[in-house]
Amino acid sequence: MKSTRIVLASRPVGMPEQENFRTETVELEPPRPGEALLQTLYLSLDPYMRGRMSDAPSYAPPVEVGDTMCGGAVSRVIESTDPALQPGDIVLGWAGWQSHSVENVQALQKLDPAAAPLTTALGVLGMPGLTAYTGLLTIGRPKPGETVVVAAATGPVGATVGQIAKIQGARAVGIAGGPEKVALLRDRFGFDAAIDHRAPDFAEQLAADTPDGIDVYFENVGGAVFDAVLPRLNTYARVPLCGLVANYNDTDLPPGPDRLPLLTSNILRKSLTVRGFIVSEFWDQIGEFRPTAAQWIAEGKLTYLEDIVDGLENAVEAFQGLLTGKNVGKLIIKVAD
Repeated sequence: MKSTRIVLASRPVGMPEQENFRTETVELEPPRPGEALLQTLYLSLDPYMRGRMSDAPSYAPPVEVGDTMCGGAVSRVIESTDPALQPGDIVLGWAGWQSHSVENVQALQKLDPAAAPLTTALGVLGMPGLTAYTGLLTIGRPKPGETVVVAAATGPVGATVGQIAKIQGARAVGIAGGPEKVALLRDRFGFDAAIDHRAPDFAEQLAADTPDGIDVYFENVGGAVFDAVLPRLNTYARVPLCGLVANYNDTDLPPGPDRLPLLTSNILRKSLTVRGFIVSEFWDQIGEFRPTAAQWIAEGKLTYLEDIVDGLENAVEAFQGLLTGKNVGKLIIKVAD
């Protein structure tokens, strides 16, 4: 079996470019005992992948130059040496940016195609959904009547955060880029208020839409958005921090004065809780999260959007768009039917 794969050809400086990747066709070894040969159907593209392209110290090892780019995937079993999986079964795994792979059966999760659309295993019922659920409820702990603000609010994490906040009885304020996304926050996801961070009066709009301040700020962007949020944080506000996509392509510290004293003085004076987290530390909540989220979807309390791009050959361009906010909803590459 041959596989088409996209490998990391060189480590990007700033925005990843086409020349940082290389497409190869390789011949796979037959599956050994305990392994399965898979055909990738859907590949997830996520912001964390930018960090894995760098060899800077991080919470996970980098992708080595010459290795297949990492990524979660929904795949079809072609051949299996383990009776736990049969040809035709659909599984969730970490095939990465490639058309076929051989993986350890123990690392795969069998999916029921009749239970939910397969792509939801990569989005609202998968890692992004769990990130929203655990970050908001375990760290943010919103109470009825409190104000929850979330950045990148039309993304798979942000949109889920806002809707769960509403389910908990809180007031949800979403921040996104552009009128189309702002309209989606109100009309599709039911946010109480939505603000365009590209608007020249963004900070003024944020103040107007958070008259009682901000009790929970779900941070996955950073940059100028956080600058506007910081003075609005209430005493004892909680800040779950799961990403800083505004800075992922930075090659140097931002210019200007040192603003660390401003941040630390706010943390001290307001008794703020700022808690960075990686979703893997809360993976033990997956058994609680999935049926709960599925029930919310069935009841119409939780909805989602997916941005599906056809063709593995378009993965690099789609990933570049992800880093600049071009996608709307969970970004997925359709690799095969």
